[in-house]
Amino acid sequence: MNWDGWTLNRVLVVFIGAAFLLIWVQVFLFHYRQNFHHKSMYVPVVVAPLLALSAVGLAFYKAPWLATVYTAVSVAGILSGLVGAYYHYKGVGVRVGGFEFRNFLIGPPVTLPIIFAALSVLGLFAIYW
Repeated sequence: MNWDGWTLNRVLVVFIGAAFLLIWVQVFLFHYRQNFHHKSMYVPVVVAPLLALSAVGLAFYKAPWLATVYTAVSVAGILSGLVGAYYHYKGVGVRVGGFEFRNFLIGPPVTLPIIFAALSVLGLFAIYW
């Protein structure tokens, strides 16, 4: 493998793929712990590995159809993250005491879906900017 010819955006896409693989593990564990009590909890568990595979695939095999797949999955990642942020924030509010600081510590992680969406946006910047 020749790393000398790799541009920054190509390395960034590989990094984003690895990050989504790690995020997928964490999202799966959190949602599994909650027994997937809401059907929307399956969305990031499915989208994250698709993002990881398409990102790494795009970095090693630059094909227009793969860029289209990666773009579509990234848009799904952005939407998934935004909807997840809403549900996580709502989940903190339904705990006993509502939006108290301790509920943000022990409730669903409000920032994780935002990070999911932000990495999806960063991936789109990497291939289109």
